[in-house]
Amino acid sequence: MDAQPANQLADAARRGDKAAATRLIELFYERIYAFLRRLAGNDADAADLTQRTFSRVWEALPTFAGRSSFSSWIHGIAHHVYVDWRRANRLEPRSDEWWGARVAGGPAPDETVASADLAATIFAMVDNLESDLRDTVHLHYYQELTLQETADALGVATSTVKYRLRQALAELQKRLSKDRQPLKVPTPAKAT
Repeated sequence: MDAQPANQLADAARRGDKAAATRLIELFYERIYAFLRRLAGNDADAADLTQRTFSRVWEALPTFAGRSSFSSWIHGIAHHVYVDWRRANRLEPRSDEWWGARVAGGPAPDETVASADLAATIFAMVDNLESDLRDTVHLHYYQELTLQETADALGVATSTVKYRLRQALAELQKRLSKDRQPLKVPTPAKAT
């Protein structure tokens, strides 16, 4: 959205043009909602915050001087609405003992990050494999095709798929061993 037409619509809305106000909502509602959805983390709060934002926009519209684009102005209001909401919804402080008694059931944050980092590294390494190995790995492991389905998709024998998977895994192990712990190699599944 160009700044000029939005600023012109804002001027018209400020003068009481309901069609211009409706058009501003049409232009910015989804963008503001998406922005607040990313900040709030859920649909219900984002919808509520979006309504609050537009309510504040209409209250503050007479003060919009056009020194910035309407888009940056409305996003600034949305951000302030979010910050006010966060301040009002802060949880009461908890002691270290309280937090210590609530151990998470899943992996620790550092384990999650390490796992994601390793997965990204392996994915990048797979993309750098020779095309026949890369395609076989993508179909069998990432697309979860059976050995037979992978063979059919590639137009090769099942034994060729098994051979390519072993070759790809051996190559990945070799590349990973330079920087990391050895990769645990899964045994290729039986053809079904």
